[in-house]
Amino acid sequence: MTPKGLLVFLFAGCLSGALISNAAEPPKISKSGDIEQLIVNGKPYLILGGELGNSSAGTAAQADSILPQVSGLHVNTVLMPVAWEQIEPTEGTFDFGVLDHWIDVARRHHLHLVLLWFGSWKNGVSSYIPDWVKQDPRRFPRAESADGEQLEILSTLGAESLHADSVAFSALMKHLKTKDENDQTVLMVQVENEVGYLGRGRDRSAGANRLFEDAVPVQLVRDLQKNRDSLSPELRAHFNPTGKTWRDVFGDASDEVFMAWNYARYIQAVAEAGKREYSLPMYVNCQLPAPGERAGEYPSGGPHPYYLDVYRATAPAIDFYSPDIYWPNFEYWIDRYRFGGNAVFVPEARMESAPYNALYAFGEAKAFGFSPFAIEGVQQSTNAESAEPNIAEVYDTLGQLSDMLLESQESGNLRALVLHKDSPRPTRTIATGGYLFEATLSRSWPARTLATDDGAMIAIQSRPNEFYIAGSGLTISFFRDPDIDNKLSGIASIEEVSRGADDTWITLRRLNGDQSNQGRQLSMDPHRMRIYHVKLYATDRPVVAH
Repeated sequence: MTPKGLLVFLFAGCLSGALISNAAEPPKISKSGDIEQLIVNGKPYLILGGELGNSSAGTAAQADSILPQVSGLHVNTVLMPVAWEQIEPTEGTFDFGVLDHWIDVARRHHLHLVLLWFGSWKNGVSSYIPDWVKQDPRRFPRAESADGEQLEILSTLGAESLHADSVAFSALMKHLKTKDENDQTVLMVQVENEVGYLGRGRDRSAGANRLFEDAVPVQLVRDLQKNRDSLSPELRAHFNPTGKTWRDVFGDASDEVFMAWNYARYIQAVAEAGKREYSLPMYVNCQLPAPGERAGEYPSGGPHPYYLDVYRATAPAIDFYSPDIYWPNFEYWIDRYRFGGNAVFVPEARMESAPYNALYAFGEAKAFGFSPFAIEGVQQSTNAESAEPNIAEVYDTLGQLSDMLLESQESGNLRALVLHKDSPRPTRTIATGGYLFEATLSRSWPARTLATDDGAMIAIQSRPNEFYIAGSGLTISFFRDPDIDNKLSGIASIEEVSRGADDTWITLRRLNGDQSNQGRQLSMDPHRMRIYHVKLYATDRPVVAH
């Protein structure tokens, strides 16, 4: 080969290697302005997700029936359990056949997957561990109750349990890299599921009691003290860095903080082992308390927002923390996970309220993903007169807006609100783009009775005085924001629009007259999710001669 030919060969080889390396770069969480986004194939990605029920991903045949159905709901990502008991039925022997089939079927239907590792714990209980772990409590010790009962919960202090879980999880991640690194069907992995001790506050085994009476690790105290100003109000109120034991340092919160630290260090070791094989984004989810519940009635020591700073100090291998939100106060709980350095993602949510809460999650909380639970139970609606929008309709709408939505999350030109029949106030107002958007629930005319019990909207400013607003069930009045100026303002035009196959916007209807209250308001469809292109105007007020 001539020197010139050799140079060409080496250059081509380097270029080819660079292209392969770039194509194989795994998904990652990346900071963009004040938010964290999921990056897939070099671009921000919006998860329009659905989580499967716990028993819906255990066989290959279920993939063949469930994934085609789910793909018809405008879902782009499915969250599916992967059980330790299934992939390692015999210690040291792994079987990924079912998982591989799910990945293959997902690819055929252009779906991504998020894997939920049901390892040592699922909903606080060790029900998905293999039989060989269940049958050997001496090797794999259990947590204990206050009266000495051994529970169906692996102890966080079991060295053999931690080792075995880490081995299984790292085997999963190693196989996943071999199977999927180039295709990137699998985007992320959840490590364990809704961890926490179920009982009176904390593990009461002899080993746990000794550790609880011992000194709090110096490094944990230092990390919390260093970040004291940014600690949650609940943790800051209890934190006494001059103390020694857990009770001295954390007072009435000591049981839950103690368990949080133990779960966090266990999860850190499992996640770290997995990332050494394949460094996908990894997160931990939290079962939130029902009103009035005490720690131990809900899983004590999970990544609850009150004591999440303990996890952040102890488990750096975890990329972000996520709430599973089933309670009515959705906005409160998702906002508790909006803090610097945490990507907002809702892996589980109540299906009934999901169509409205999805808009708030993406528009106001700047989430990169949302996923109602038991998505396989949703059927495509054939009833155009049904009483409320369903999640498929919402995802269709958000899919049309996804590029604008991702860009607006970064720029800040994005707002959302949700309003319910039982909301504390009958109106809600957001400020965006120099205007105030005042929303009320839709009412009939002329009776003025409520046309719906729920409404929501997401508003994207596309250019000055111009907005794309998606939602249902609301009537919106527009006012010039007096903190900006006192210009005369109003509605220039309202169009109902849809995105065509070539990505251009198609005007379906130009709304005026009764549909805009004679040009004074946007009257959304009370039952269907629509997209409206709204142009406003703001002009100087005429000078009145005196």
